[in-house]
Amino acid sequence: QVQLVESGGGLVQPGGSLRLSCTASGRGFSINAMAWYRQALGKQRELVASIASSGSTRYADSVKGRFTISRDNAKNTVYLQMNSLKPEDTAVYYCNIVLNFRFDGHDTYWGRGTQVTVSS
Repeated sequence: QVQLVESGGGLVQPGGSLRLSCTASGRGFSINAMAWYRQALGKQRELVASIASSGSTRYADSVKGRFTISRDNAKNTVYLQMNSLKPEDTAVYYCNIVLNFRFDGHDTYWGRGTQVTVSS
């Protein structure tokens, strides 16, 4: 099966930066879109940023201008560069991928999440 592993989360002060990484492992799958979601305590999960296979990107209004999503297709990895972090960015960040074709009966996969905490 396809497995996603996130890394790069941690504790940072307001105004600081973090870079999240997510790598998909497995064989025989083809990735279409890749994205980052986040879920703050007591709130619903929201889309932060997405990137298509073409490289086209979309961002939530709350992070636009501060975050940058990118991907390395050769490594099956998606990144999220987060700059000028704010306390309201505190959340568990989840990696998500959508495949071009079903693989093992599924076409979307989720990582287990990585905690990002922005606090003085």
